[in-house]
Amino acid sequence: MKTTGGSDAAKRAAGERAADAVQDGTTVGLGSGSTAAHAIRAIGRAVDAGLDVRGVPTSFAARQLAIEAGVPLAGLDEVDRIHLAIDGADQVTPDGDCVKGGGAAHAREKVVDAFADRLLLVVDPSKEVDVLDHPVPVETLPDAWPTVADRVEVLGGEATLREGDRKDGPVVTDNGNLVLDCAFGAVEGPTRLAAELSATPGVVEHGLFVGLADAVYVGREDGVDVRTV
Repeated sequence: MKTTGGSDAAKRAAGERAADAVQDGTTVGLGSGSTAAHAIRAIGRAVDAGLDVRGVPTSFAARQLAIEAGVPLAGLDEVDRIHLAIDGADQVTPDGDCVKGGGAAHAREKVVDAFADRLLLVVDPSKEVDVLDHPVPVETLPDAWPTVADRVEVLGGEATLREGDRKDGPVVTDNGNLVLDCAFGAVEGPTRLAAELSATPGVVEHGLFVGLADAVYVGREDGVDVRTV
């Protein structure tokens, strides 16, 4: 359930501006999605020009792109620190809370983003909202999705099993799990909902990223707005 909207120029501006924050000798979390992809390519060009970095990818797709871009990689279990992570979002509020998981990579994204010293979100203007209302992706153990769906209903949401594109059956994550897209309408209390979803047996991870971002880079046709949160 990938989000659409926003020009490629705006996405490129945000991703490349955030890549400028990567310093020599650092370990960088490499996010997933079309805007984060521009940051990965920009880091690759900087590596080609002599920048010394290691990247920790958040998904199979991010890993493949980083390899193509020439970014040296390490697994999360091979590093003792991530100095900076750059990642996209499906929606983001003025205080930096966001919904992620349109590409079904939010479990690994959250591990890397939370471990990083700083998290930079890169988005285009179409992702900015005052209140989160995008369906929240919830990764579940395969056998647990019906019971998780029931719990989502108790919490006031409606869960839909994400179906695969050009394949029979549901989307399967890089971790071998399934994804429920859970519509709650306007999420007035993201901290509370995040805690309730996390406490649900069978939930591997959900796409509410609350209190993790340090800055939001909003790419526009004429530049980038950088907002510290």
